[in-house]
Amino acid sequence: MRTIIIGLAILLALVTAVFGQCGKTVVITSSKTDHVDAKGKLTKSFNEKVVIEISQATIGISVDGQQKMTGKVTSYKCNWKTPFKKGKSVIDAVMTNREGDRKAIMTIEGKSGKIRVHFMMPDKPGDQVSIVADRFEAKS
Repeated sequence: MRTIIIGLAILLALVTAVFGQCGKTVVITSSKTDHVDAKGKLTKSFNEKVVIEISQATIGISVDGQQKMTGKVTSYKCNWKTPFKKGKSVIDAVMTNREGDRKAIMTIEGKSGKIRVHFMMPDKPGDQVSIVADRFEAKS
């Protein structure tokens, strides 16, 4: 019986380590935003401070200190082998800005030592936003 309890404790610790960031509110910051077309070709680039805050229920995006979009998460898939380093999250949301509500898909991917965020709205496939995170961490 003791062996079973120890085994379950170890399994719980491993699951918590693997999915450690998935239940937390995370903040991603970047200093540059790239816009690419549907074929991945760079169309424009901006040096600007972007802060993205993501919880299980909401997304907030600000640029240079100004809130640009907020959203309600409709689906959140999270699978990180190494929290904040290696893995992937795919988030479906309904985003709101001055133009109204739009469906959006945000993909956060960590590999080769970099965290990349891709943001697209299915009704605007010719303008996808891509950033490389300067910081990616749990909100304190």
